[in-house]
Amino acid sequence: MVTPVMPVLMWADVVLSPNASALPGSGTLQQMADGIAGWGLILALIAVVIGAVTWAMGSHSQNLHHAVTGRRTVLISAGAALLIGAAPVLINFFFHAGTGLH
Repeated sequence: MVTPVMPVLMWADVVLSPNASALPGSGTLQQMADGIAGWGLILALIAVVIGAVTWAMGSHSQNLHHAVTGRRTVLISAGAALLIGAAPVLINFFFHAGTGLH
C-alpha cells in the first residue's frame, strides 16, 4: 500500500506598500475626499451656529428642552469637526501601528 505524500505548504510573506498613484483615478479620489471633508466642515459650522442659536434662545426663554438640544448640537458638531480634522492623523497612526506588529 502506497501512502500519499502530503504537499508541504510554504506560506509566503506578503508585503503591503500603499501607493496612491499606483491606480488610475487616484488624484480624482483624493480630490473627492478633500471635497467631502470640506463639505463636512461647512455643514459642521452651520450646525454649530444653529445649535448655538437654539441653545441661547432656549436658555433665554427658560425652555430646557431647546437649551439641551442646542447644547447637544454644538457638542456633536464640534466633535464631528474634530474627527474630520483628525481623520488623516488617526488613519496614519493606526496604519503605522499595524505595520509595526510582528
